[in-house]
Amino acid sequence: MVWRRLIGKMWTVTIPARLVPLGRAMAITGLGLFLAPLGRLHAQATAPALPPAASNQSSQGTTPAQTTANPATGSQTPTGLLPRDEPPTETLHLFSREVDLIFTVTDHRGHFVTGLAQQDFGLLDDGRPPSRVVSFKQQTNLPLRVGIMLDTSTSIRQRFQFEQQAATDFFLQVLRPDVDRAFVEGFDVQTELSQDFTNRPDLLDTGIRKLRPGGGTALFDSLYKTCRDQMLTLQQTSAVRKAIVLVSDGDDDYSRAYESDAIKMCQRAETIVYTISTNYGPSKDKGDDVLKAIADATGGQAFFPDSVEQVATGFHSIEEALRSQYSLVYVPADFKQDGSFRTIYLQAVTGAYNVRAKKGYFAPNAAQ
Repeated sequence: MVWRRLIGKMWTVTIPARLVPLGRAMAITGLGLFLAPLGRLHAQATAPALPPAASNQSSQGTTPAQTTANPATGSQTPTGLLPRDEPPTETLHLFSREVDLIFTVTDHRGHFVTGLAQQDFGLLDDGRPPSRVVSFKQQTNLPLRVGIMLDTSTSIRQRFQFEQQAATDFFLQVLRPDVDRAFVEGFDVQTELSQDFTNRPDLLDTGIRKLRPGGGTALFDSLYKTCRDQMLTLQQTSAVRKAIVLVSDGDDDYSRAYESDAIKMCQRAETIVYTISTNYGPSKDKGDDVLKAIADATGGQAFFPDSVEQVATGFHSIEEALRSQYSLVYVPADFKQDGSFRTIYLQAVTGAYNVRAKKGYFAPNAAQ
């Protein structure tokens, strides 16, 4: 049997055809502890404190998603069997059932809290504690894949230049050209990708400056399409953090997709969405509720500047959030490979802190 690690969490198992029935049984029973998909949960009860992580968490520079299986047999040809005598093979695709959870913690004043330990948190996945914690650590080194979506509808015309400059400054502060990548999109009734993924701040700035306001707003369509086309299909050979910064008033008068459709696509793409409202002033608009709902469901945060000049403050807060994240990797209990949505409930044990994490994820369907 030969094991090969592929992109993300998919494993390829190559088994001689004449051994496939036994091989399938082995893959299901003998390897069930670490292979299969993700998990499902109802976050109603109080989560117990997390147990200590497995001993393999000592490697700080490598996440479980990057670990390569080490087969006992290797890839050498067994003695007495020449290459031309090898039987035909059948390839099975299995999925790691480890869940990667990125989250932030704030105190009662909204300040980000770092330096907490694994035992400071309780977790329920589909209403059950995880069967095993693989690793827990402060996570600021994973490569970042981030996109800025700027609302270019007519309603924001008067303040658009301020938002453009704040977005450019954000890229200059956040991006590490050697490992991070970013893109720029504008949207009204249509979505315009003015700059695809790049590590060059000058190209990102040019993409931002290309955008011109005018037209209606199709917020949900644009967010759905962006997560589907830019994030869900992102091909990576190692773990990355995926985030979108959405700058908008939250209004939508043109979409065919619903708010829930856009949120579900963000969750499928495992993308955190941070939102910055352009409804400046002390009173909140109904669009602000939409922006908060999108951010909360995906593990992000909504920011509500009091004036256009404070848009830069919102971008700075997002920059701080990206540098204050924790990473928790665990194996869910009672996992089913059925394509269902599995809820996540993560809380601080003391109750003194507010934890921001995605509300859940979709388990993959069983392999056909």
